[in-house]
Amino acid sequence: MNSIKTKKVGSLISRELSSIILEESRDSILKNIVITGCDVSHDLSFAKVYFTSLINMDIPKLEKELNEATKFLRIELSKRIELRHTPAIKFIYDKSIAYGENIENIINELHKDKTNK
Repeated sequence: MNSIKTKKVGSLISRELSSIILEESRDSILKNIVITGCDVSHDLSFAKVYFTSLINMDIPKLEKELNEATKFLRIELSKRIELRHTPAIKFIYDKSIAYGENIENIINELHKDKTNK
């Protein structure tokens, strides 16, 4: 169960990582990343950061690129957030947006079939 503190820290990490990626990153691929959420462990030592991409790209390659940039991102994050220890970061692709789009397409097709009959 998440406490209020872990939710606040997760929200802060999401916001700051989004800002760092947009403003500080030199990699054009990373600039097309949108941070969708962050789950922080109870002891604030580990953070799972969920992301999606604005461009169609190979997801494993994108995850690898982000996870390779974690050292830089963690250093920048430590400059912006006052925590005793900056959590270790692991980036995970957020499948919920693609899943939602798929469901929306199915519903639209059902409505089209209904109106065509």
